[in-house]
Amino acid sequence: MKRILLARTDRIGDLVLSTAAIATVRASFPQAKITMVCSPYNRIVMERNTDVDELVQTETGMRPEAFGARYAGIADIAISLAPRSEDLRLVGATRAPLRVGYTYARRYLMRIAARFYVNRLMISEADPALSDRDPHRHVRHEVNQLLDLVALAGATDRVTQLRLDVIDEDRQAIAYLPNEPIVLHLGLRWFGSGSTLESTIALIRELRSFGNPLVVTYAPECERYVQPLADTRAADMVLGGLPFFRWAAVFERARVIVTVDTGATHVASAMRRPTVVVFEHPYFRLNSQEWAPYGVPSVLLRKPAHESMQSLATLRAEIVGAVGRLIDA
Repeated sequence: MKRILLARTDRIGDLVLSTAAIATVRASFPQAKITMVCSPYNRIVMERNTDVDELVQTETGMRPEAFGARYAGIADIAISLAPRSEDLRLVGATRAPLRVGYTYARRYLMRIAARFYVNRLMISEADPALSDRDPHRHVRHEVNQLLDLVALAGATDRVTQLRLDVIDEDRQAIAYLPNEPIVLHLGLRWFGSGSTLESTIALIRELRSFGNPLVVTYAPECERYVQPLADTRAADMVLGGLPFFRWAAVFERARVIVTVDTGATHVASAMRRPTVVVFEHPYFRLNSQEWAPYGVPSVLLRKPAHESMQSLATLRAEIVGAVGRLIDA
């Protein structure tokens, strides 16, 4: 029986995007024992996922090499699902006969170092400067890059659906919410660099024109912005501090989700909901290709380069128009 180790220890959203590749490994090696290495931060994504047999998390303060060495002589295949030094080093320390990873085109030092950790290396075409200079440069979505990555390890029975295991208990916990709301998720990027708190409040008021209930969810780092927004009573409900899968269940209930470029985009895709994403002005071409909603109806918008009243009003009009198109689709 093959033993396969997968590692991804970075962000929650990126691990959500990895679930199709993880499912592909399972479909391609149905008899293998698959161990998934996560971090304490992102392991919630995989806690219910039966595509892996064992879920382990890294330990604070432990070097990746020391953690990976636990699997030396045990793993037959080891795959780094993140293009990070930490994950590549962890996979390298397993000394598995087949070790797979990837890095970015212009990370030249990492391209050299990675050869010491993996024996099959994929080079991603993603690069902010190159993408901005060349309007014809195509960057594969991260999901597709990861599917190509695991194919280097022989995982070729492709599964393209993202996976999050929302259960009836999660749905029942948020059953008090109105049906088919427009859900706006607050991340810090709503409050700077081409967007403001005041404009976001105005957006919520404008979204009410559709007649759908309006629910706002927010990340913990947005706490200080929430009270001024809640005081306006522009939204029907403002929700924070939800357990991960209950938050996903809120998204599952939505008619349309509106968010800035954050992990919420990928949770929305896993819940198969139409999504409007507002990307940052810098590096729009790269980010809107590599981290767009995956496999769902979507509209991708670009923040303005500055925060004049006119540019903020234009962005709000674009968002409202995008929501309307997705509702009518």
